[in-house]
Formats: sequence, structure tokens, C-alpha cells
Amino acid sequence: MLESITIKGVATYDATGIQIDNLRKINFIYGTNGCGKTTLSKLIYNPTDMAFSDCDLAWKGNLPVNVLVYNKDFRERNFGKGKIDGVFTLGQATKEEIQAIDKMLLELEEIKNNGIEKKKTLEKQQEKKSQENNEFKEAIWLDIYKENENEFKEAFRGFMKKDSFRDKILEEFKNNEETLLTIQDLKEKSQTIFGRTPTILPLLSIIEFKKLLEIESDKIWNKKIIGKADVPIAGLIQKLNLNDWVNEGRNYITEDEICPFCQQKTISESFKRQLENFFDESFLQDITKVRTLSDEYTQGCQNLQNLLEQMELQQKGNPDSKLNIEQFSAFLRTLISQFVTNKELLGNKKKEPSRSIELFSTKEQLESIQNLIIESNKEITTHNDIVNDYTNQKNNLLKAIWKYLIEGHRATIETFIKKQEGLEKGIQILQQKHKDLQDKFVEINKKIREANKDVTSVQPSVDEINQILTSYGFLNFQIVPSKKEPNQYQIQREDGSVAESTLSEGEATFITFLYYLQLAKGSTNEESITEERILVIDDPISSLDSNVLFVVSSLIKEIVKTIKGNTGNIKQLILLTHNVYFHKEVSFVDGRTPKNGDTHYWIIRKNHNVSSIQAFEMENPIHSSYELLWKELSNSSKNSGITIQNTMRRIIENYFKILGRYADDDLIKSFVNHQEQEICRSLVCWINDGSHGLPDDLYIEQQDAVIDRYFEVFKQIFKKTGHIEHYNMMHRVVDEEKIA
Repeated sequence: MLESITIKGVATYDATGIQIDNLRKINFIYGTNGCGKTTLSKLIYNPTDMAFSDCDLAWKGNLPVNVLVYNKDFRERNFGKGKIDGVFTLGQATKEEIQAIDKMLLELEEIKNNGIEKKKTLEKQQEKKSQENNEFKEAIWLDIYKENENEFKEAFRGFMKKDSFRDKILEEFKNNEETLLTIQDLKEKSQTIFGRTPTILPLLSIIEFKKLLEIESDKIWNKKIIGKADVPIAGLIQKLNLNDWVNEGRNYITEDEICPFCQQKTISESFKRQLENFFDESFLQDITKVRTLSDEYTQGCQNLQNLLEQMELQQKGNPDSKLNIEQFSAFLRTLISQFVTNKELLGNKKKEPSRSIELFSTKEQLESIQNLIIESNKEITTHNDIVNDYTNQKNNLLKAIWKYLIEGHRATIETFIKKQEGLEKGIQILQQKHKDLQDKFVEINKKIREANKDVTSVQPSVDEINQILTSYGFLNFQIVPSKKEPNQYQIQREDGSVAESTLSEGEATFITFLYYLQLAKGSTNEESITEERILVIDDPISSLDSNVLFVVSSLIKEIVKTIKGNTGNIKQLILLTHNVYFHKEVSFVDGRTPKNGDTHYWIIRKNHNVSSIQAFEMENPIHSSYELLWKELSNSSKNSGITIQNTMRRIIENYFKILGRYADDDLIKSFVNHQEQEICRSLVCWINDGSHGLPDDLYIEQQDAVIDRYFEVFKQIFKKTGHIEHYNMMHRVVDEEKIA
């Protein structure tokens, strides 16, 4: 079952979004058109869509359930291909076969619930284990680390975080077999070994300078980069050696004819073309190469200089350095000087490409520095070989220190390990039980699929859809088997023609919804008709006639009853609608249970194109103007007879005439005998007269004597037409609000 929905960053839901928590078996979500209901249904249908990457569905026990979503997309998926997939149900199964499947389904449900409980217990055990772990970690951090931090700081290096320190304690407790020394012995040895002693020295980094040398020797620096010679203006530019000057001046040529050199109107289009031709593609490529290599060289020099200066600084402060720091510094100063000179030459080349330059080669200095580093590393290697024996002594001391610390807190460590082992054993048992339940679930589910396959049929679902269509006046089309493919059906007119493309919007919506209800009870796959599922219904009556509204609400209320009664394979319903009357009808089940713990209500609103949601839990928030009429009628003692007449008329018009399309004669004929019909007729005449006419004083005086009688007839109209539940519901809502 879905427990909560988070939707944000899509359509009318902003980055903050909304969260629908505490979802129950039955969930009614009201919202006007465009507020985001359909987006919500699309998220539930396909949460893996990239559009919903910031959204989330939270499932009970982290066990997703098959979701069947009814919205506009459902119709396009199932009725937009000229044929309809058959819906398998248990309609042809024997009573014994259905009972056998039901028994397995109950067993499957029990296994699933046990699995959820086992998982909760498992999570509690894991949480308890984690809590014990954290408490132990804090305890040894205070009692061991903090108490001995100054004394044995060298031993604690690398374990100065709580997690790593805990892991080290447990590792040493398990593996440390060193001889136990006294605290005095440990302190004396620590002063000797942890004092000023030779240590392993790291090797120096070998420098890379091949690329720098390649750039320094590139032929582009000797090349005079000038414009194209066969352009009319080339002769003058080259004769006066103005290549660089003219090239720089090109940057200042604008759309007008003003020359950036003489400030006269001498720049014609022909002159501009000659400049472009003079500084041709070859010129531009050379210029680009100069700039690219220059930037690369500058950056490479700076990186290498930084590396060498850092090495120089570190080695000067290292008393054990094996590097000939004096020669190193001398070579480095010369190298830096050469870098500076080359950078200046490169800057001149970039500014005046026609000049030929030759960069200083830094090869000698770089190789000299490299040789010093290589010689230093050879000495470091020799040094480290000598230190190795010292390292062994130090390691032995470190083991002795850990041994001392462990023995001083053995009871605490042993208690923790025993608790952890006990919890881990319990966790493993629970994990195995949970796995056994999962395996058993898979086994029984497989048996159910096989049993479904043996006793299912598509014909009962087709018969039921056609029967409902006929019962409610849809006589000019029905669902029939396809002649081409098995288990495929199509909508056909009485004359045999395919009706899908000619259905009205209301007809198409109604038959789509009936098909959806059959899918809710069955499946297009004969093996999975009894799988648990969740229904998400988005505005099923948006295109239906008002008289069909009651049919749809009645069908949904039957589903609501099965969900509340925990019968069948439908476990949860989420209904979204913008229709107040439909919401009122479908959310009312009987007059005795105005609130129910299995039912929750929400309203989605959109303000400034951003959707928000308000939860009402068990309190139905929808109050219509129609409901206000019932409130007014309940205050009959405070209203005149004329007001009561007008109120009764508006209720009958709203409920029976506008929504239900009942005429006055239909209401009158709903009574069995002639006398009751006349009483009803008199009521209709009375309320019409009171609401449309202007009675005289005598009639008004006699009005109070007949009000109570007509109240009873008013109630009987609802009873005789089969809508007494609606009458009771409206009275219940009004009475509850009076008490509140």
C-alpha cells in the first residue's frame, strides 16, 4: 500500500513541492481543473519517468504494489489502437476452484504481513545493534583515547577518528599477542623510540619537461608571420614593414569609413576586403599557433617553477634532506631567469608576429636539476634501508601499547563483543526467516498464477460490460470478439461497423471506465488476475452525462466497500476529482459512519501557478451550495413557508432534474398507488406555487398547518426513487455541523 507521495519540480509543483502523508485505504483528493491532479496520477503510474526524478513514492514495508491508473492516458493506451485486450477474470471458475484460489490468496496475504512484521523487527534489531555500536565507540573514545592521548599520541596516529579508533581496538583485541608491559616500561621505551630518530624519507618527484623543450625548439618562433603578398596593398605594407602595425589597427576598424590611422573617411569596402585577403587563413593559423604555444609554455613554466620552489622550500627545512640544496637552488635561479627571458620573447612574438625570435634552451638547466633529484633519491633509498630495523622496533612498541590499553578495558570490550554477536545472531535468524517467507511467497504466488491460468476467461468481463451498457441505455454499440486475433475485442455498432471512432465523448469515457473496472477485478494476463493492486482514478466523470454520474459513483462505492472489508485483490483507492457532486456521492457510503479511519481527504489548490495541498484526514472538506440548501431546510422553524417551498424546489431541481434528469411526472410515478401520487403531485404544485407565485394572506395563514405533511412527502420522494441514502446523508452532514 502507498503510505506517502512526494511530488516536486514538475508541472505546477515547484522545487518545494508537496507531500501527501498518511495515505489510507480510501483517499479522496479534490481539486479544480489544472491544479495538478493528472500530474499526480502520472507520477503514480510511472515514477521512473525522468520528469519525476525529484519525486518519490513511499510503500508500506518497501513493497511496491501493482498500480492501475485511470486518466486520459489510460483511454489512449487501451482504446487508441482499434482493438481492446481481453480482460481475464474468474468468471468461469467453479466454486471449489475459486475457494482454493481465495484460500491461497489469504495465505499469501498472511505471509506478506508476516514478512512486513519480520522486516520491522529486523530493522529494530539492526537499529539496536547500531546504537550499541555507537555507545561503545563513545565510551572507548573517552575512557581510552582521551585518557591516553598525550602519553601515547604516536601510537594513535592514523586512528584519531572515533570510527577508526573503535575498529583498531577491536582488531587488536582479536589479534594482539604481544607481551604485556608495565606503564613505566612503555613510557621509557617511548622516550627512546619516539624521540629524534631517523625516519623513512619519501622519494622526490621526478620532473617532466619534455613538452617545454619541444615548444622552445618549434620553428614557428623563427618564422616571420606576414600577410599575403599578391594583394594590392601588400607591397606598401611590406615595403614600410607595417605588418604588425596594420594588423593591430584592424581591431579598430568600425562599420563607418573612418580610418583608425589617419581619422579620415578612407576605409572603403574594397580596402576592407584587401585587408582580409592580406591577413589570410595561413596568417591566422600561424597567429593562433603562436598564441596557443605561448600560453601553454607560460603555464608549463609556471607549474614547473611552483613544483621546484615547493621542493626547495621543503628540503631546506628538512634536516635529513639528501638533496644538494645549494646546487639545486643555483640551477633553479638560472632556470627561472631563462623562463622570464623566454616569456618576454614570446610576448614580443605575440605582439609583433613578423619578428623572428629564438628562445633560450632550458634543456641544460632542467637536466641538471633532474640529475640532482635522481642522485638524491638514490641516497634516500639507502637511508630507508638503514631505518627499516628501527621501524620494526617501533612497531613492536606500538603493539605493546595497544596490548596495555586493551587489557585495561578487557571487560568493557568483551561485553560489547558478546552483545554484538548476540544481536548479529538474532539478525541472521530474522534475515533467514524473512528470506523463507519471501521464498514461500514466491512459491504460493506461482501456484496462484497457475491456478488462475487454468480457470480464467475473458468472456465474463465482456458480458458484464455489455450488460451495464444495456442497463443504462447505451443500446447502439457493444463489445464483441475480434475476428482476427484471439482474446482481442472491439467496439461494434448494431450494423456491424466498428464504433470506436464515432463514439461521443461521453460514450467513450463511460465504456473506457467500465473496461477499467474490469481490469481492476482481472487482468489482460491470465496468470496475474488475483494480484494485489491499487486503483488511482482521475476524474472519471469529466465527460459523462449527469445521469451517468450516479452510475459511476455507485460502481466506485462498491469497490470502496470491498476495500474497507478487506475482500478481493484491490487494497487501496486514490480518487481525484474536480466535481463537487460526484465527490459528495462517491464519498458517501451509509448514514451511520460519517467518519472512518480507513478514509482520508485532501484538497489540492493552485495559486500563482503553484500547487499546494491541505490535509483534512477523516473530515470531508467538500461543502457545496447544494449542501447549503439542506442546511437552510433544516432551519425550517426559523423560515417562512415561502422560504421552505423555494428551498425544496431548488433541492429537487438540483438533484433530480438537473443531475438526475427526472421530470415532475417521473417523481410522481415513483409512488405506487394513486393516493400517494396525488400527495406527491400536491407537493410539486405547492413548492412551485410557493416559489413562483404570490399567495394571498389567507393562504399564508394556512401554510404552517401543511408544512410538516409536505416535509414527509419530500422525504418519500427520495425513498421511492431509490435515493433515501442521499437524503439521510444530507441530513447527517447538516446535523453534524450543528453539533460541531
